[in-house]
Amino acid sequence: MKILITGSNGQLGSEIKELAEGYPLYEFLYTDVNELNITDEASVNHYFALYNPDVIINCAAYTAVDKAETDEETAYLVNAVATGNLARASSECGAFMVHISTDYVYDGRNYIPYTETDKINPISVYAKSKAAGETEVHRANGKAVIIRTSWLYSAFGNNFIKTMMKYGKERDALNVVFDQVGTPTYARDLAKAILDSLPLAMAAEEIEVYHYSNEGVASWYDFAIAIHHFANINCKVNPIPTKDYPLPAERPFYSVLDKTKIKKKLAIEIPYWRDSIKNCIDRLS
Repeated sequence: MKILITGSNGQLGSEIKELAEGYPLYEFLYTDVNELNITDEASVNHYFALYNPDVIINCAAYTAVDKAETDEETAYLVNAVATGNLARASSECGAFMVHISTDYVYDGRNYIPYTETDKINPISVYAKSKAAGETEVHRANGKAVIIRTSWLYSAFGNNFIKTMMKYGKERDALNVVFDQVGTPTYARDLAKAILDSLPLAMAAEEIEVYHYSNEGVASWYDFAIAIHHFANINCKVNPIPTKDYPLPAERPFYSVLDKTKIKKKLAIEIPYWRDSIKNCIDRLS
């Protein structure tokens, strides 16, 4: 089976690359912006005609949440237009698409974990562009799953773990918000879940939406404390409210995802968030 990975130099794509040798029955085609411009429909169609992939895992995304507030055109181009290009090409050639979305499609006003059937209400440009990407997948009406995930980190790229480790070593104290609650997600766990569940996911008769994050609940403050604990960093972390750390883009205050559906339908076991942080930090150490 031939699997096209878009955004292969990002966090999730890089983790898939590392895991690939454990899946000898899959042939992987890795692309990033230099190999395939997914925002150009003609380029996408030409690539599909040339390589005829069986599966597309769309890891490509515009993820600069705050920058998107002033760069709306690029956010929509990458997160919506490009997704539509891939979804239509997949549908036309009968390929199966795995599209990665985000917890930010919710407004964060819930007080219990969000299920896949809860109404979305994105509140930032980034979130709206990702919601538009989901719409494009549904509109193409091909064989596909949409996976919403949250607070992604990995051993690759820039992320919260690396930032907290860097500043924790450089400073005596850090301020981190405590009133935004969700769940950190280790990209390696998500990558493995996607690859392990492909045969079951592909058997679906309609487009499915799934939630995937690590197990448990945390605030960004809890996340920072855990990082410093496992990295043996001695830095005081002060919990502060969001209003004391203003950013251009509004974030959902609560975005815990209910993962009952993906665990039942795709037979996935999900690690606890603290265990996965330790695993990631062990790789970085």
